Amino acid sequence: MAPPHPTGKRKAGEAPISPPPLKRSLQSTTTKSAVANFFTPTSQKPKDRTTWSDRGPNDDVPATLLVGRYVPEAHDGKQTPRRKIAAFDLDSTLITTSSGKKHGSNATDWKWWHPRVPGMLQDLYRKKDYQVVILSNQAGLALHFEPSYKGPRANAQKRVNEFKQKCSAILNSLDIPTTVYAATERDIYRKPRTGMWKEVCEDYDIPESEVDLEQSFFVGDAGGRIAGLGHSGQGVAAVAKDFSCSDRNFACNVGITYKTPEEYFLGEKPREFSRDFDVTTFPFDETSLSSDKAEIAFEKKNAQEVVIFCGPPGAGKSTFFWNYLKPLGYERVNQDILKSRDKCIQVAREQLAQGISVAVDNTNADIETRALWVEVAKTAKVPIRCVWFKTPIHLCEHNDAVRAHNKSLNPEARQVLPKLAFTGFASRYKQPQLKEGFQDIVEIDFKFRGTKEEHAMWAQYWT
Repeated sequence: MAPPHPTGKRKAGEAPISPPPLKRSLQSTTTKSAVANFFTPTSQKPKDRTTWSDRGPNDDVPATLLVGRYVPEAHDGKQTPRRKIAAFDLDSTLITTSSGKKHGSNATDWKWWHPRVPGMLQDLYRKKDYQVVILSNQAGLALHFEPSYKGPRANAQKRVNEFKQKCSAILNSLDIPTTVYAATERDIYRKPRTGMWKEVCEDYDIPESEVDLEQSFFVGDAGGRIAGLGHSGQGVAAVAKDFSCSDRNFACNVGITYKTPEEYFLGEKPREFSRDFDVTTFPFDETSLSSDKAEIAFEKKNAQEVVIFCGPPGAGKSTFFWNYLKPLGYERVNQDILKSRDKCIQVAREQLAQGISVAVDNTNADIETRALWVEVAKTAKVPIRCVWFKTPIHLCEHNDAVRAHNKSLNPEARQVLPKLAFTGFASRYKQPQLKEGFQDIVEIDFKFRGTKEEHAMWAQYWT
């Protein structure tokens, strides 16, 4: 069962896209002339045929997905939807900067990634019956501003306008019915999450179950390729590793073929790649539900005690408490709920004074923080134990994203954590040791614990 994903809806009155056949000769695909259209007098410009809208994951949050739909002058709105989808990333896949800079300096700072690009996309639509779409992560764009936002709003709005101008020039140059989707936040739309794909299927009136997944494909530069040797205009040269594996993981989530730009446009052989975290190494274990509690082997060793957790955010600490410590009579102390360490210590002391055992469900990354709890236990004259969650950071980031984007796995309605939450833990972390004053240390290795339906949600790529 595929995990549910919230998707934004088209605005009222916005008709579904039915890709029309091309009824006139293609205009020149020369980038200069296409871009120049934006800087000629209005009376001399051709009509800009790209219409823009924005969407949100649901009605309760601001829009985060920018959508630009291009329809050529001649079109037939009654055409049968195409069930083969050719999806492409934008930057470093379809285009690159003409200036040579890493990021474009303005709306005109672009050129085709390779001269073959526009013709191959046009052939996909005109000759091979594909629906062509562009799916791009654009975290540098801001479609709305939080009340606390203090940056220069004019500059942010300028970036959005320049992105629209650039995309309009690209789509005008291609002159085939297509849509560009730009995910501006780290939400359900951002690749490798599948929110943009669901929007494509809805916009083009193709039920997800009816997409021709065997022939559909996605092309993008974020393939997790490791550093090595590649081809350049001067022959073989060293090539850097990819900045992420998000495009490859997106295609895996959707269930379609993935290719890099070099493989698709230039016919190069695939390069070796790697993932920081591979969900296939954690298959669903049918026996886990029945054997899990015996496997954990956690027991209460004292009439009253303090148990502190040590592990990154997203390591499964809270789930562990509810499944294994709460039934044994422990009361939970958690800084996310109580908001400060001092308040946590105060509440723990009150519980201990009443003869109740306490579980400290915080990260407790460093020796100094754990020493505070050792002192609390010492003052209350009870033993203190440590449960050490040995979950790797990249796996914790995955767990955090799964939790934040799936309500059924998020009973406390936690928001996705910033990257700093994980890097901050890593910078402070010291492995717990008995000499700190613990009676014992219980080590917990990560294992998916849940139903088959929950595993279907968890076992996609989310980061």
